[in-house]
Amino acid sequence: MRYIVKVLDANHAVSEQTIDAADEAGARQQIQGHGLSVLSVRRGGSGSHGGRGKFPLLLFAQELLALLQSGLPLVEAIDTLGEKENRPTVRTTLEALSTGMRQGKPLSVVLESLSGTFPDLFIAMVRAAERTSDLDQALVRYNLYRQQIDSLRGKIVSASIYPLLLLGVGGLVVLFLLGFVVPRFAGVFEDVGGDLPLASRLLIEWGKLIHTHALDMFLVFLCGVVAMVMAARSTALRSALGRGLWKMPGLGAELKVFQLARFYRTLAMLLRGGIPALTAMQMTRGLLPATLHNGLDAAMQLVHEGRSLTDALNLHHLTTPVANRMLRVGEKAGNLGEMAERIAVFHEEEIGRRVDVLTRLIGPLLMLIIGTVIGLIVVLMYLPIFQLAESIQ
Repeated sequence: MRYIVKVLDANHAVSEQTIDAADEAGARQQIQGHGLSVLSVRRGGSGSHGGRGKFPLLLFAQELLALLQSGLPLVEAIDTLGEKENRPTVRTTLEALSTGMRQGKPLSVVLESLSGTFPDLFIAMVRAAERTSDLDQALVRYNLYRQQIDSLRGKIVSASIYPLLLLGVGGLVVLFLLGFVVPRFAGVFEDVGGDLPLASRLLIEWGKLIHTHALDMFLVFLCGVVAMVMAARSTALRSALGRGLWKMPGLGAELKVFQLARFYRTLAMLLRGGIPALTAMQMTRGLLPATLHNGLDAAMQLVHEGRSLTDALNLHHLTTPVANRMLRVGEKAGNLGEMAERIAVFHEEEIGRRVDVLTRLIGPLLMLIIGTVIGLIVVLMYLPIFQLAESIQ
């Protein structure tokens, strides 16, 4: 059997190795025999339990917490969730969890064996909770973490929907006027005769062009949408777009604060769950954009050499003025996890306020621009009629 093992070396760098072993325990023993720490183990290949997106992890954590707090043992709680589940893939995963635990395996080990169904953050939280026997509190922290991350993401998505909707509706109205209404006015003007103003002639030519080549333009638009979807799935193109956005004045700084807020939120959850700072930093590395990876790697090296976490992050521009001061207080008071969470809350609220302000500004501004364009088209269509009426008088 082939296993993919995520390991942590002496320099606190994470990598993946492919191991051929009879079972998961054998793969672990091979890695540990080389002096490396095992973070997770999963079977090679696609696996039979589906991807992460197919398993409702947040719902699972919430329901499991409710059953544990009601007094059910862990295995019985998982059995209960499996009995009520109607989705085959989810039920299969829950049955695998129950079977593994009935064989005497810890929950974290069973989670790792399910071929990437559960993220490393969740597995790490469960592993740390097993050492201190506070799985309930670990689930509370994870649920709160996911809800707050999803809440911030939801604010940003909701704020972008209204401007996009305005642009879409306004664009359709403009195309309708140019492709359907303007050509019919052009026929009227041709029958009446007379010279048209230059702006009206240009508008009519644009209308005729859109009306004549409507199918071609639709096909071009459709191809553009398909190209954008394919580009959105390309990691290289997304990275290039991200680097371009980060270089934009103003916007780049806001994106950095947003990413750092996620970083501190995740770091806080892991630290409060009892995970060492270096391991927590390494596990949050994947949440940061590629532009910050080198800085985080260098900061981890400084922490490994004995420097304080605050100094290491500050030297490599992974803090804000607020975060820098609060981290120093947290290190002195010994509550670094709590301070990291407060930093995340502070910046998430700041981002939320700015998103609200931008939404209030962008919406009316787009309506003004779209209304001006539509009004200009209508005026240019009726301008020749007004001139014709004046000539008749």
